[in-house]
Amino acid sequence: MHGPHDPYVRVRSAREHNLKNVDVDIPRDALTVFTGVSGSGKSSLAFGTIYAEAQRRYSESVAPYARRLIHQVGAPRVGEITGLPPAVSLEQRRSSPTSRSSVGTVTTLSNSLRMLFSRAGQYPAGAERLDSDAFSPNTAAGACPECHGLGRIHRTSEALLVPDPSLSVREGAIAAWPGAWQGKNLRDVLDTLGYDIDRPWHELDQKDRDWILFTDEQPVVTVHPVREAGRIQRPYQGTYMSAQRYVLHTFADSKSTTLRAKAERFLTSAPCPVCGGSRLRPEALAVTFAGRTIAELAALPLTELAGVLGSGPHEETARVLTEDLLARIGTVTELGLGYLSPDRATPTLSSGELQRLRLATQLRSGLFGVVYVLDEPSAGLHPADTEALLVVLDRLKAGGNTVFVVEHHLDVMRHADWIVDVGPRAGEHGGRVLHSGPPQRLAEVAESATRRFLFGAEPAPVRTSRKPSGHLALGPVTRHNLRGLTTRLPLGVFTAVTGVSGSGKSTLVGSITEELAGVERLVTVDQRPIGRTPRSNLATYTGLFDVVRKLFTATDEARARGYKAGRFSFNVAGGRCETCQGEGFVSVELLFLPSTYAPCPECHGARYNPETLEVRHGGRNIAEVLDLTVEAAAEVFAGTPAAARSLRALLDVGLGYLRLGQPATELSGGEAQRIKLAAELQRLRRGHTLYVLDEPTTGLHPADVEVLLRQLHGLVDAGHSVVVVEHDMDVVAGADWVVDLGPGGGDEGGRIVAEGTPAEVARAAGSRTAPYLARTLGL
Repeated sequence: MHGPHDPYVRVRSAREHNLKNVDVDIPRDALTVFTGVSGSGKSSLAFGTIYAEAQRRYSESVAPYARRLIHQVGAPRVGEITGLPPAVSLEQRRSSPTSRSSVGTVTTLSNSLRMLFSRAGQYPAGAERLDSDAFSPNTAAGACPECHGLGRIHRTSEALLVPDPSLSVREGAIAAWPGAWQGKNLRDVLDTLGYDIDRPWHELDQKDRDWILFTDEQPVVTVHPVREAGRIQRPYQGTYMSAQRYVLHTFADSKSTTLRAKAERFLTSAPCPVCGGSRLRPEALAVTFAGRTIAELAALPLTELAGVLGSGPHEETARVLTEDLLARIGTVTELGLGYLSPDRATPTLSSGELQRLRLATQLRSGLFGVVYVLDEPSAGLHPADTEALLVVLDRLKAGGNTVFVVEHHLDVMRHADWIVDVGPRAGEHGGRVLHSGPPQRLAEVAESATRRFLFGAEPAPVRTSRKPSGHLALGPVTRHNLRGLTTRLPLGVFTAVTGVSGSGKSTLVGSITEELAGVERLVTVDQRPIGRTPRSNLATYTGLFDVVRKLFTATDEARARGYKAGRFSFNVAGGRCETCQGEGFVSVELLFLPSTYAPCPECHGARYNPETLEVRHGGRNIAEVLDLTVEAAAEVFAGTPAAARSLRALLDVGLGYLRLGQPATELSGGEAQRIKLAAELQRLRRGHTLYVLDEPTTGLHPADVEVLLRQLHGLVDAGHSVVVVEHDMDVVAGADWVVDLGPGGGDEGGRIVAEGTPAEVARAAGSRTAPYLARTLGL
């Protein structure tokens, strides 16, 4: 038994996911890096076991009534963990796309700034003092009444809604209306209301055209649909909605990004004429500090804002509040984010910028004796930014905390006090701790895939660059911090776009569209999830499940029973287990406790009913096939070309360890991106394709990066073009052409600092990338 001040977190018999009864001791008050190839089990150990157990203990300590308000992680599969303090987790998450979330709200700078204006602002003579809420565009007390605190107003016009006035309403003159039944319903309602929907639009009276497009009325009428052969259509109550109302409603409320994008085509956006885009009521804008309104201060980069606050009034209240603000700003600028302004919308930030903003907030919290569990904090960071990150991790540790980092970046590993290397390979071939100790001792572990990169790194060979087959003219691009930027990207080669976080890389690459001359076919592979529910999985996304269901349908047993392909889907009634609706698990409601998930008592997690499971192909039922790993399935379906092609593509991008039925919700961003790439690779390609990938090595161990690069270079060798946004200098060193943006982030970036072969960019003066690239090339 260890004493109360045990200096180690001791894990015994961890069995979460693929962990094989793992025992490991990790020192407290140190920086520990968990590493290993993708799918080896390092996240299962750091997040699925250690962090989950800390969360479980915390929720056990609160009252049952309060407990149901806490997000439940569930009890991890582990024997015991001793010496475990409370834990805080900072995971890699893309921000949710809300236009009201900003740098100021994430860092809580907005709260402090509003308090400063409320308590120490200069008010006009006779004006009432305002509460801090009145300075927020996100509250009813502060939002501009005209634009509801959004700063922009969206309008439409007849020319936008009806692009071709020679068409009649029945022929689709109102392009903004929805298609299919909804559009037909609106046309039938108009017809019932007595409007001529068969005359060309331009022949209708102007007052009728205005009513059809812009009325706020929503009359309800009884529609008698025109009878169609073979269909019984009964009269129904139809409600009219004008084209303007439909477009504004869809743009404001639709959860579908496709529908919102379509609605946006029929709108013009302009700064709100009442608040001038500041989003606030006139009463709030009348208050100033150091001669400026809160909207003017929120639009300044943080470095400039700090200067203005320092020159403001010096009475006691103002001094206390500005000191707090300057301290908060200091931690953000220390992480290299001084170029951001408090009003910058969160969706426009890269995931690297967002992760560091969250880190800055934790630094300010001043917690002591906590375990911080971080998920790849270096993801999306340029090597220059990684150095700033290491300083912050050291400060968290110096504050009396334990820092656990799941990481692939070699510089972070070298900087660590302790390394836990999990492996040796992925999935069933991993799940063992190969080394737990100081980084230099890993050199003695022959099985480790990490060892070769950490200690045997040779300079990248200088390759002969491929000759381009043509060029793609980009720009002028004016968006975010790019101001009329133009460049020419070579085609038929491998191009890397580099630069510090916030320099404008993703914005530049995002301007590549299929409309550009020279782009025959464009494939963009991003890190968004392949599905948001457990019903979406690897097999359904790649189309492999369709092939498997056909194989089962073709068996003698299925034909004798008359089973069709739908019988083998867990998403539709018929073959699935109805107790759990094909989910494989059920939610168990516990009195006074949060609901928990348990395997379905009927199918025990198989998802199908007993009759469906009686049909076998090659000795396995459908549930057993879904439980196979990609690697095992490749052997089983070697004789089925359609399945073998999908599985080969997944193996080629290093995903052999994933199970076919693994839910999309369990996959990382990097895995989702590689599944999309595999889905693309399995297609029989004709003609030239331009592949654009945003940080494809995110979440990948250097050994996995090698596998991925083989595929990408293979595409180029087959006559296609590949453009990657990348921070991994090994990837950049192997490119044919490099475009380096910068020199800094935000307003200090947005320019092309250097472009050319890797060796040319490595020698470029004024490039923040050059010294790191030169080191990788051994120049």
